[in-house]
Amino acid sequence: MNKQLIAERFTKAIATYPQEANVQRQIADKMIHLLTEHLPSPCPKVIEFGCGTGIYSRMLFQTLRPEMLLLNDLCPEMKYCCEDLLKKEQVSFLPGDAETAPFPAESTLITSCSALQWFESPENFFKRCNALLNKQGYFAFSTFGKKNMKEIRRLTGNGLPYRSREELVTALSTDFDILHSEEELIPLSFDNPIKVLYHLKQTGVTGISGQSSGQLRTRRDLQRFSERYTQEFTRGTSVSLTYHPIYIIAKKKEA
Repeated sequence: MNKQLIAERFTKAIATYPQEANVQRQIADKMIHLLTEHLPSPCPKVIEFGCGTGIYSRMLFQTLRPEMLLLNDLCPEMKYCCEDLLKKEQVSFLPGDAETAPFPAESTLITSCSALQWFESPENFFKRCNALLNKQGYFAFSTFGKKNMKEIRRLTGNGLPYRSREELVTALSTDFDILHSEEELIPLSFDNPIKVLYHLKQTGVTGISGQSSGQLRTRRDLQRFSERYTQEFTRGTSVSLTYHPIYIIAKKKEA
């Protein structure tokens, strides 16, 4: 996983992400609904890793009313996207890679929305989170499953090493009780394959070497990609792009 490239792509997409990330906003809404179902409120000490432009962060702050909300992101520039939140004395920002960043211990909730798929080892991170949570702590996240952007993977042969819901639940179950897990497919429609690539670029998700537009170096590459995409993934008068979100709410096992 090329973390520097990931950070560069998301930084470039800061201005366009909020209006283009409709699926991510939909996923954040669902995560908040699940949190209100399964967690007590207020929720005192919250860490959000991979906060991005703060779509989920603002929902967390308003809904859980934390005494402390620590926002983290790989891109230091995301701090400026969350300036409205950072004016609150309860909210702070810690830049850096969440897999190694110095998070505070005894947290009530560690959470994220649409970020875990970029990690080198989600399994090691699960154990790290277990150690950072207090005895009654919760770990809640959404990520993406194996059918995410299946159209891109089919045509380019590249994509992220997505885990299945079953794999994630198995990895978590050593240290956590699973309170809720589910997955869904969200199909999007675009006028043509070029608009699919534009959407991906505007949301910064082409941050893995060789993925999607990274392989399309020449006009001929782009033309061939468009022809195959149109041929294989036309639905009616448009082409499809599939998102495959997974939602998990877990509670630290009692010793």
